[in-house]
Amino acid sequence: MVLRRVLLALLSSPRVVERLSESRPIRAAARLTAAAITRGQLGARRAARGLTPCLLRLRDAVLAELKGSARGWPWPPRRGSGQGGRPGAAP
Repeated sequence: MVLRRVLLALLSSPRVVERLSESRPIRAAARLTAAAITRGQLGARRAARGLTPCLLRLRDAVLAELKGSARGWPWPPRRGSGQGGRPGAAP
């Protein structure tokens, strides 16, 4: 708890943050983090390119199934007497 407060006090000072950002360990950690994020983004893009045809086929199959099953439904729904309207409203 005390360590947390000390770190918070140190990191809320712009001068301390600037000096820390110029230190070698922090710069090396920032470089590693940026490289890992970039590598992950490139890998995700490559994986997405490979999935695109499969996803398009899946989308087309789902749409075809929905269109086929919706043919038997009356649309728009017919409202008889006492049906529809606001919930709780008098018929």
